[in-house]
Amino acid sequence: MSTVTRTRFAPSPTGFIHLGNIRSALYPWAFARSTGGAFILRIEDTDVERSSQAAVDVIIEGMRWLGLDYDEGPVYQMQRMDRYKAVLAELQAAGQVYPCYMSVAELDVLREQQMADKLKPRYDGTWRPEPGKTLPPMPEGVLPVLRFKNPQGGAVVWDDKVKGRIEISNDELDDLVIARPDGTPTYNFCVVVDDMDMGITHVIRGDDHVNNTPRQINIFRALGKDVPVYAHLPTVLNEQGEKMSKRSGAKAVTQYAKEGYLPDAMVNYLARLGWSHGDDEIFSREQFLQWFNLDHLGKSAAQFDEAKLRWVNAQHMKAMADDKLAELVVPFLNAHAQTSFDAARRVAACALLKDRCSTLVELAEWMDVLVSEEPVSAEDIKAHVPAEIAPPVARLAELLAHCEWSKAGIAAVIKQVLGEAGLKMPQLAMPVRVLVAGRPQTPSLDALLSLMDRANVISRLGRLKSA
Repeated sequence: MSTVTRTRFAPSPTGFIHLGNIRSALYPWAFARSTGGAFILRIEDTDVERSSQAAVDVIIEGMRWLGLDYDEGPVYQMQRMDRYKAVLAELQAAGQVYPCYMSVAELDVLREQQMADKLKPRYDGTWRPEPGKTLPPMPEGVLPVLRFKNPQGGAVVWDDKVKGRIEISNDELDDLVIARPDGTPTYNFCVVVDDMDMGITHVIRGDDHVNNTPRQINIFRALGKDVPVYAHLPTVLNEQGEKMSKRSGAKAVTQYAKEGYLPDAMVNYLARLGWSHGDDEIFSREQFLQWFNLDHLGKSAAQFDEAKLRWVNAQHMKAMADDKLAELVVPFLNAHAQTSFDAARRVAACALLKDRCSTLVELAEWMDVLVSEEPVSAEDIKAHVPAEIAPPVARLAELLAHCEWSKAGIAAVIKQVLGEAGLKMPQLAMPVRVLVAGRPQTPSLDALLSLMDRANVISRLGRLKSA
């Protein structure tokens, strides 16, 4: 086996990719990157009826957004059919595969009888050739499936990097169908050939594949190949404690991009859904790759928590450079805000507002407020702006029309009005916040106003006259 780490992500494009799926890409990607190895994307599209190019596109788009770059691929299984059939022929020539003519109906009857007898339903080896055994008469006009001659006696044993030592008796495994009547190979066989040809050293995947592993190991050994290291990841549960799936309301990975989450924050959050580095909750992508190894993968199912994800995203927004954040928020601003904010003003707005936001959408909403032409409702004015504050507000508007339009200049005007009217800051600030931003709580009032257009501020303060 190669001494260079080679991992893979092998999704089936039969539906959109959600966070539970993409975590199975994150860990093999991280392991390859942290060990200087290679990461391969393989599209397992042998379920022709359910596979779609649209699903492939979402997989690739989601990986691109998260920065999970791959070194090889995408490799499509349907384009490798000739290779699978060639390896299948090798196994047939070696006597490791045999034709089975048992029909589906006969197999159903067999399984029903086994269950009635409280036995594990499994193929009984009727057509398995053995020395001295007489096989049933070959039925006419029936195309057989091909079954793999699973070893009899002994056990399949491997040291799983998550679950520890696993041992499965070969007598628990029946002879797997590895080719359908039309000659097309089945999933477990294709996976082994792919992993063999791609030189995969570590298979890091969901624990729903544990039952496939002993079968795949036996096929590897029949082909005389080294077996990869396996790490079977616990399930990701949704907020209701059920397995995350489309049916249970899981969102496509790409939806989180539309909702204004940062890719590095998502990588941070997903990394902690099954892996840990001490008590570290917030870390950069670079730290994650520096710290990541398979020894600290968790053994228990992890539960998704959107509130925790929003918190993680907020921490990454706070830590991000203002100029970088200013670039990322642009697609989320409405058209008016996009044209109203030059680059410098966007950076200043991000610096002021980011501590109050959990997503880029929230940040954009704040910035939209600064240029909005939407009037404040009469109800809000009635609730937060007492009638007696009208003269000080009018005086503030008068002075703002001629002051230096900067944080310091505006602060001086506010201080002057407070002194003249004998008011405390909250008595003036909250009404002004509601009038100019439609919100009773905002960042520092002087800083907020300095980011807005002077004429717009004065116009909004004039709303009190008409309220």
